[in-house]
Amino acid sequence: MTFRTGTCSAHQMSISRGAVDCVTDLRLRVHKHPSKMNKMNEYETRRLEKIKQNQKLLADLDIITPVLAKQPRNPDGTAPAKKRKIVQGRTTPSRTSARIAAVPVKPSYNDEEASKPIRLPRSAPRKAKKSEDADLGSIIKDEPLVPSKDIDEIKARWTDWEAEASPPSRDEFQVFHFEDYPDFTPNKSPEEMLREGCFGGSYYRPLRSRKLTLVVEDDWKELPKDWISGLNKETFLISPTYDADVNKFKVACGQSIEEWEAAGWISHEHDIRGWFQWYTRFFRGRRCDDDARQVSRWKKCVGETGRWRRMLLKKYMSLGVREVFDDGGDEDAVEVSPVMHQTCHHWGFEVRQEHLDAFWANGGR
Repeated sequence: MTFRTGTCSAHQMSISRGAVDCVTDLRLRVHKHPSKMNKMNEYETRRLEKIKQNQKLLADLDIITPVLAKQPRNPDGTAPAKKRKIVQGRTTPSRTSARIAAVPVKPSYNDEEASKPIRLPRSAPRKAKKSEDADLGSIIKDEPLVPSKDIDEIKARWTDWEAEASPPSRDEFQVFHFEDYPDFTPNKSPEEMLREGCFGGSYYRPLRSRKLTLVVEDDWKELPKDWISGLNKETFLISPTYDADVNKFKVACGQSIEEWEAAGWISHEHDIRGWFQWYTRFFRGRRCDDDARQVSRWKKCVGETGRWRRMLLKKYMSLGVREVFDDGGDEDAVEVSPVMHQTCHHWGFEVRQEHLDAFWANGGR
Protein backbone atom coordinates (compact mmCIF):
# COMPACT_ATOMS: atom_id res chain seq x y z
CA MET A 1 0.00 0.00 0.00
CA THR A 2 1.30 3.42 -0.90
CA PHE A 3 0.27 6.82 0.47
CA ARG A 4 0.57 10.25 -1.08
CA THR A 5 2.69 12.51 1.09
CA GLY A 6 0.96 15.59 2.50
CA THR A 7 -2.64 14.48 1.88
CA CYS A 8 -5.12 12.81 4.19
CA SER A 9 -8.81 12.16 4.66
CA ALA A 10 -11.08 13.68 7.28
CA HIS A 11 -10.81 10.44 9.28
CA GLN A 12 -7.02 10.59 9.26
CA MET A 13 -7.04 14.20 10.37
CA SER A 14 -9.34 13.22 13.23
CA ILE A 15 -6.86 10.53 14.29
CA SER A 16 -4.07 13.11 14.22
CA ARG A 17 -5.85 15.55 16.50
CA GLY A 18 -7.05 12.84 18.89
CA ALA A 19 -3.62 11.30 19.18
CA VAL A 20 -1.90 14.55 19.97
CA ASP A 21 -4.48 15.44 22.62
CA CYS A 22 -4.28 12.05 24.30
CA VAL A 23 -0.49 12.00 24.42
CA THR A 24 -0.39 15.47 25.87
CA ASP A 25 -2.93 14.50 28.53
CA LEU A 26 -0.99 11.37 29.43
CA ARG A 27 2.31 13.18 29.72
CA LEU A 28 0.76 15.70 32.09
CA ARG A 29 -0.61 12.94 34.28
CA VAL A 30 2.69 11.12 34.38
CA HIS A 31 4.59 14.33 35.15
CA LYS A 32 2.30 15.27 38.03
CA HIS A 33 1.78 11.76 39.50
CA PRO A 34 4.73 9.41 38.63
CA SER A 35 3.71 6.86 41.25
CA LYS A 36 0.39 6.25 39.54
CA MET A 37 2.14 5.00 36.42
CA ASN A 38 2.89 1.76 38.17
CA LYS A 39 -0.79 1.28 38.90
CA MET A 40 -1.97 1.53 35.33
CA ASN A 41 -4.38 -1.22 34.53
CA GLU A 42 -4.32 -3.37 31.45
CA TYR A 43 -6.81 -1.16 29.62
CA GLU A 44 -4.60 1.91 29.95
CA THR A 45 -1.59 -0.08 28.78
CA ARG A 46 -3.42 -1.18 25.62
CA ARG A 47 -4.64 2.38 25.11
CA LEU A 48 -1.10 3.72 25.29
CA GLU A 49 0.09 1.13 22.78
CA LYS A 50 -2.75 2.09 20.45
CA ILE A 51 -1.73 5.71 20.66
CA LYS A 52 1.86 4.84 19.81
CA GLN A 53 0.70 2.84 16.80
CA ASN A 54 -1.35 5.77 15.59
CA GLN A 55 1.61 8.09 15.97
CA LYS A 56 3.78 5.71 13.96
CA LEU A 57 1.10 5.53 11.28
CA LEU A 58 0.96 9.32 11.06
CA ALA A 59 4.72 9.51 10.84
CA ASP A 60 4.73 6.97 7.98
CA LEU A 61 2.05 9.00 6.17
CA ASP A 62 4.11 12.20 6.58
CA ILE A 63 1.00 14.13 7.65
CA ILE A 64 1.69 17.62 8.94
CA THR A 65 -1.01 19.73 10.53
CA PRO A 66 -1.26 22.89 8.41
CA VAL A 67 -0.62 26.20 10.13
CA LEU A 68 -2.24 29.29 8.66
CA ALA A 69 0.14 32.17 8.10
CA LYS A 70 -0.65 35.32 10.02
CA GLN A 71 -1.66 38.35 8.03
CA PRO A 72 1.34 40.69 7.73
CA ARG A 73 0.99 43.99 9.59
CA ASN A 74 2.46 47.42 9.13
CA PRO A 75 5.57 48.44 11.15
CA ASP A 76 3.39 50.48 13.48
CA GLY A 77 1.24 47.44 14.28
CA THR A 78 -1.84 48.51 12.31
CA ALA A 79 -3.56 46.26 9.80
CA PRO A 80 -2.68 46.92 6.16
CA ALA A 81 -5.22 48.79 4.08
CA LYS A 82 -7.62 46.68 2.05
CA LYS A 83 -6.93 46.58 -1.63
CA ARG A 84 -9.71 48.02 -3.73
CA LYS A 85 -10.70 46.65 -7.04
CA ILE A 86 -9.92 49.19 -9.71
CA VAL A 87 -12.30 49.15 -12.62
CA GLN A 88 -10.75 50.56 -15.73
CA GLY A 89 -13.31 52.42 -17.74
CA ARG A 90 -13.47 52.16 -21.48
CA THR A 91 -11.24 54.67 -23.17
CA THR A 92 -11.72 56.31 -26.52
CA PRO A 93 -8.84 55.93 -29.00
CA SER A 94 -6.94 59.13 -29.69
CA ARG A 95 -7.43 58.73 -33.44
CA THR A 96 -10.52 57.42 -35.23
CA SER A 97 -11.58 57.24 -38.82
CA ALA A 98 -14.18 59.62 -40.22
CA ARG A 99 -16.63 56.76 -40.63
CA ILE A 100 -16.34 55.72 -36.95
CA ALA A 101 -16.45 59.31 -35.72
CA ALA A 102 -19.71 59.88 -37.59
CA VAL A 103 -21.46 57.08 -35.70
CA PRO A 104 -23.40 58.50 -32.69
CA VAL A 105 -22.09 57.49 -29.28
CA LYS A 106 -24.33 54.97 -27.54
CA PRO A 107 -25.60 56.03 -24.13
CA SER A 108 -24.01 54.32 -21.14
CA TYR A 109 -26.40 53.04 -18.50
CA ASN A 110 -23.59 52.06 -16.15
CA ASP A 111 -22.11 55.53 -15.81
CA GLU A 112 -21.21 55.99 -12.16
CA GLU A 113 -20.98 59.75 -12.53
CA ALA A 114 -24.70 59.96 -13.20
CA SER A 115 -25.48 58.34 -9.84
CA LYS A 116 -23.21 60.57 -7.75
CA PRO A 117 -24.92 63.16 -5.54
CA ILE A 118 -24.73 66.75 -6.71
CA ARG A 119 -23.35 69.27 -4.23
CA LEU A 120 -25.87 72.06 -3.84
CA PRO A 121 -24.96 75.65 -2.97
CA ARG A 122 -24.92 76.63 0.68
CA SER A 123 -28.23 78.44 0.37
CA ALA A 124 -30.03 75.25 -0.61
CA PRO A 125 -32.61 74.27 1.99
CA ARG A 126 -31.76 71.54 4.43
CA LYS A 127 -34.25 68.95 5.52
CA ALA A 128 -35.41 69.79 9.02
CA LYS A 129 -36.18 67.18 11.65
CA LYS A 130 -39.78 66.07 11.83
CA SER A 131 -40.02 66.73 15.56
CA GLU A 132 -38.76 70.28 15.10
CA ASP A 133 -41.15 70.90 12.20
CA ALA A 134 -44.16 69.82 14.23
CA ASP A 135 -43.04 71.78 17.28
CA LEU A 136 -42.79 75.05 15.37
CA GLY A 137 -46.05 74.67 13.49
CA SER A 138 -44.86 73.16 10.22
CA ILE A 139 -47.55 72.88 7.55
CA ILE A 140 -45.43 70.85 5.15
CA LYS A 141 -47.45 68.60 2.84
CA ASP A 142 -46.71 66.40 -0.15
CA GLU A 143 -48.40 68.66 -2.65
CA PRO A 144 -47.56 69.45 -6.27
CA LEU A 145 -46.32 72.86 -7.33
CA VAL A 146 -48.96 75.57 -7.47
CA PRO A 147 -50.54 75.89 -10.94
CA SER A 148 -49.52 79.10 -12.69
CA LYS A 149 -53.14 80.21 -13.03
CA ASP A 150 -53.41 80.39 -9.22
CA ILE A 151 -50.18 82.31 -8.62
CA ASP A 152 -51.64 85.70 -9.59
CA GLU A 153 -54.47 85.16 -7.12
CA ILE A 154 -52.01 84.28 -4.35
CA LYS A 155 -49.85 87.31 -5.10
CA ALA A 156 -52.90 89.56 -4.95
CA ARG A 157 -53.70 88.37 -1.42
CA TRP A 158 -50.34 89.57 -0.14
CA THR A 159 -51.28 93.21 -0.60
CA ASP A 160 -55.04 93.21 -1.17
CA TRP A 161 -56.14 93.48 2.44
CA GLU A 162 -57.46 96.13 4.82
CA ALA A 163 -56.72 96.58 8.50
CA GLU A 164 -59.34 94.92 10.68
CA ALA A 165 -57.80 95.40 14.12
CA SER A 166 -56.70 98.51 15.96
CA PRO A 167 -52.98 99.14 16.62
CA PRO A 168 -51.55 97.44 19.72
CA SER A 169 -51.05 99.24 23.01
CA ARG A 170 -47.76 99.33 24.90
CA ASP A 171 -47.34 99.20 28.67
CA GLU A 172 -44.71 100.67 30.98
CA PHE A 173 -42.45 97.65 30.36
CA GLN A 174 -42.58 98.36 26.61
CA VAL A 175 -44.61 95.20 25.98
CA PHE A 176 -47.16 95.23 23.15
CA HIS A 177 -50.73 94.04 23.73
CA PHE A 178 -53.22 93.01 21.06
CA GLU A 179 -56.89 92.93 22.07
CA ASP A 180 -57.77 89.84 20.02
CA TYR A 181 -54.61 87.92 20.96
CA PRO A 182 -53.85 88.67 24.64
CA ASP A 183 -51.23 85.88 24.86
CA PHE A 184 -49.17 87.43 22.06
CA THR A 185 -46.89 89.90 23.87
CA PRO A 186 -43.75 90.83 21.92
CA ASN A 187 -41.67 93.72 23.21
CA LYS A 188 -40.07 94.68 19.90
CA SER A 189 -41.94 96.33 17.05
CA PRO A 190 -41.10 95.45 13.43
CA GLU A 191 -39.62 98.92 12.96
CA GLU A 192 -37.34 98.50 15.99
CA MET A 193 -36.18 95.13 14.75
CA LEU A 194 -35.26 96.53 11.32
CA ARG A 195 -33.46 99.58 12.68
CA GLU A 196 -31.52 97.63 15.30
CA GLY A 197 -30.49 95.00 12.75
CA CYS A 198 -32.00 91.61 12.02
CA PHE A 199 -31.76 88.71 9.56
CA GLY A 200 -28.33 89.86 8.43
CA GLY A 201 -29.88 92.70 6.45
CA SER A 202 -31.08 90.26 3.77
CA TYR A 203 -34.69 89.55 4.71
CA TYR A 204 -36.18 91.40 1.72
CA ARG A 205 -33.60 90.33 -0.85
CA PRO A 206 -34.93 88.86 -4.13
CA LEU A 207 -36.31 85.46 -3.16
CA ARG A 208 -36.90 82.47 -5.39
CA SER A 209 -39.72 80.27 -4.18
CA ARG A 210 -39.44 76.64 -5.18
CA LYS A 211 -43.08 76.08 -4.36
CA LEU A 212 -44.42 78.91 -6.51
CA THR A 213 -41.55 78.81 -9.03
CA LEU A 214 -41.18 82.58 -9.09
CA VAL A 215 -38.88 85.31 -7.81
CA VAL A 216 -40.32 87.72 -5.25
CA GLU A 217 -38.71 91.15 -4.95
CA ASP A 218 -39.50 94.76 -4.05
CA ASP A 219 -42.12 93.68 -1.51
CA TRP A 220 -40.21 95.72 1.08
CA LYS A 221 -41.92 98.74 -0.48
CA GLU A 222 -45.17 97.83 1.29
CA LEU A 223 -43.58 98.70 4.65
CA PRO A 224 -44.74 102.03 6.13
CA LYS A 225 -42.39 104.80 5.05
CA ASP A 226 -41.82 105.99 8.62
CA TRP A 227 -40.54 102.51 9.54
CA ILE A 228 -37.65 102.69 7.07
CA SER A 229 -37.10 106.44 6.78
CA GLY A 230 -33.35 107.14 6.70
CA LEU A 231 -32.56 103.40 6.69
CA ASN A 232 -30.02 102.16 4.17
CA LYS A 233 -32.10 99.53 2.42
CA GLU A 234 -29.08 97.96 0.67
CA THR A 235 -27.60 97.24 4.09
CA PHE A 236 -30.62 96.58 6.31
CA LEU A 237 -33.26 95.22 3.92
CA ILE A 238 -32.15 93.82 0.56
CA SER A 239 -28.53 92.79 1.01
CA PRO A 240 -27.89 89.83 -1.34
CA THR A 241 -25.73 88.19 1.33
CA TYR A 242 -26.23 87.65 5.04
CA ASP A 243 -24.07 90.09 7.03
CA ALA A 244 -23.80 89.18 10.72
CA ASP A 245 -22.37 92.62 11.55
CA VAL A 246 -25.72 94.16 10.62
CA ASN A 247 -27.48 92.23 13.38
CA LYS A 248 -27.91 93.89 16.75
CA PHE A 249 -25.75 91.32 18.52
CA LYS A 250 -23.23 90.98 15.65
CA VAL A 251 -23.72 87.24 15.22
CA ALA A 252 -25.39 85.01 12.66
CA CYS A 253 -28.27 82.79 13.68
CA GLY A 254 -31.27 80.99 12.29
CA GLN A 255 -31.95 79.55 8.85
CA SER A 256 -32.61 81.05 5.45
CA ILE A 257 -36.09 81.65 4.05
CA GLU A 258 -35.44 78.86 1.54
CA GLU A 259 -34.85 76.49 4.44
CA TRP A 260 -38.04 77.68 6.15
CA GLU A 261 -39.94 76.94 2.95
CA ALA A 262 -38.46 73.45 2.70
CA ALA A 263 -39.37 72.78 6.35
CA GLY A 264 -43.00 73.72 5.72
CA TRP A 265 -43.06 76.83 7.90
CA ILE A 266 -44.17 79.11 5.05
CA SER A 267 -47.84 79.70 4.28
CA HIS A 268 -47.49 80.93 0.70
CA GLU A 269 -51.03 82.22 0.35
CA HIS A 270 -50.44 84.55 3.29
CA ASP A 271 -46.76 85.49 3.71
CA ILE A 272 -44.17 84.06 1.37
CA ARG A 273 -41.24 85.27 3.49
CA GLY A 274 -42.46 83.74 6.71
CA TRP A 275 -42.93 84.84 10.30
CA PHE A 276 -41.47 88.37 10.28
CA GLN A 277 -43.47 89.35 7.20
CA TRP A 278 -46.57 88.02 8.93
CA TYR A 279 -45.66 90.10 12.01
CA THR A 280 -45.33 93.33 9.99
CA ARG A 281 -48.82 92.84 8.56
CA PHE A 282 -50.39 91.64 11.80
CA PHE A 283 -48.90 94.65 13.60
CA ARG A 284 -50.56 96.94 11.03
CA GLY A 285 -53.99 95.38 11.59
CA ARG A 286 -54.32 92.59 9.05
CA ARG A 287 -56.02 89.42 10.27
CA CYS A 288 -55.99 86.10 8.43
CA ASP A 289 -56.42 82.35 8.86
CA ASP A 290 -52.72 81.91 9.65
CA ASP A 291 -52.69 84.13 12.74
CA ALA A 292 -53.32 81.40 15.32
CA ARG A 293 -50.52 79.22 13.95
CA GLN A 294 -48.00 82.07 13.89
CA VAL A 295 -48.88 83.20 17.41
CA SER A 296 -48.50 79.60 18.58
CA ARG A 297 -45.04 79.43 17.02
CA TRP A 298 -44.04 82.66 18.77
CA LYS A 299 -45.22 81.33 22.14
CA LYS A 300 -43.24 78.10 21.73
CA CYS A 301 -40.07 80.07 20.99
CA VAL A 302 -40.12 83.17 23.19
CA GLY A 303 -43.44 83.15 25.04
CA GLU A 304 -43.73 82.81 28.82
CA THR A 305 -42.51 79.20 28.62
CA GLY A 306 -40.84 79.44 25.21
CA ARG A 307 -37.75 77.30 24.79
CA TRP A 308 -35.41 80.04 23.51
CA ARG A 309 -36.45 82.43 26.24
CA ARG A 310 -35.98 79.85 28.99
CA MET A 311 -32.71 78.54 27.56
CA LEU A 312 -31.29 82.06 27.61
CA LEU A 313 -32.44 82.76 31.16
CA LYS A 314 -31.02 79.42 32.33
CA LYS A 315 -27.75 80.37 30.69
CA TYR A 316 -27.63 83.54 32.77
CA MET A 317 -28.29 81.58 35.95
CA SER A 318 -25.72 78.88 35.17
CA LEU A 319 -23.08 81.59 34.72
CA GLY A 320 -24.19 83.39 37.87
CA VAL A 321 -24.95 86.58 35.93
CA ARG A 322 -27.68 88.84 37.32
CA GLU A 323 -27.50 91.72 34.84
CA VAL A 324 -28.81 91.43 31.29
CA PHE A 325 -26.17 91.60 28.60
CA ASP A 326 -26.80 94.28 25.98
CA ASP A 327 -24.66 94.81 22.92
CA GLY A 328 -23.47 98.38 23.09
CA GLY A 329 -23.44 98.42 26.89
CA ASP A 330 -20.47 98.13 29.23
CA GLU A 331 -17.56 96.52 27.38
CA ASP A 332 -16.46 94.73 30.55
CA ALA A 333 -19.87 93.09 31.02
CA VAL A 334 -20.14 89.33 30.58
CA GLU A 335 -21.51 88.35 27.17
CA VAL A 336 -24.20 85.72 27.65
CA SER A 337 -24.95 83.88 24.40
CA PRO A 338 -25.29 86.63 21.78
CA VAL A 339 -26.69 83.95 19.43
CA MET A 340 -29.63 83.24 21.75
CA HIS A 341 -30.19 86.97 22.19
CA GLN A 342 -30.27 87.48 18.41
CA THR A 343 -32.60 84.52 17.96
CA CYS A 344 -35.07 86.00 20.44
CA HIS A 345 -34.70 89.37 18.69
CA HIS A 346 -35.74 87.74 15.40
CA TRP A 347 -38.97 86.71 17.14
CA GLY A 348 -39.76 90.26 18.27
CA PHE A 349 -38.64 89.70 21.85
CA GLU A 350 -35.64 90.54 24.00
CA VAL A 351 -34.84 89.34 27.51
CA ARG A 352 -34.81 92.34 29.83
CA GLN A 353 -33.81 92.95 33.42
CA GLU A 354 -37.30 92.33 34.81
CA HIS A 355 -37.37 88.88 33.16
CA LEU A 356 -34.01 87.94 34.62
CA ASP A 357 -34.89 89.24 38.10
CA ALA A 358 -38.11 87.21 38.12
CA PHE A 359 -36.26 84.09 36.94
CA TRP A 360 -33.72 84.38 39.75
CA ALA A 361 -36.47 85.06 42.29
CA ASN A 362 -38.35 81.92 41.24
CA GLY A 363 -35.27 79.74 41.45
CA GLY A 364 -35.04 79.19 37.71
CA ARG A 365 -38.66 78.17 37.25
